[in-house]
Amino acid sequence: MPKTRFKREFQDEAVRLVLTSGRSQRAIADDLGVNRSTLARWMAEHQDMRPSSAPPPNEDVMDELKRLRRENEVLRQERDILKKATAFFVKEGSR
Repeated sequence: MPKTRFKREFQDEAVRLVLTSGRSQRAIADDLGVNRSTLARWMAEHQDMRPSSAPPPNEDVMDELKRLRRENEVLRQERDILKKATAFFVKEGSR
């Protein structure tokens, strides 16, 4: 099987998800279809490149982050419900 190469932007976004979403690396790796060890390596590379003293986020940024996390959770729940409904209707339609 050929080795998959991921673009830098994809890697950066995956790392950002781990750092900001509050979800586990395992869950994010599974959602993105990436091997967990690959995501862990990207995290380690990110730690090496990160400046040692980044300014703390201000209150507006933190409020926006909380709002977006809540919105993401609602969207995940809606997605899961729609997946289940689709499976149900496909099953019902085949009878």
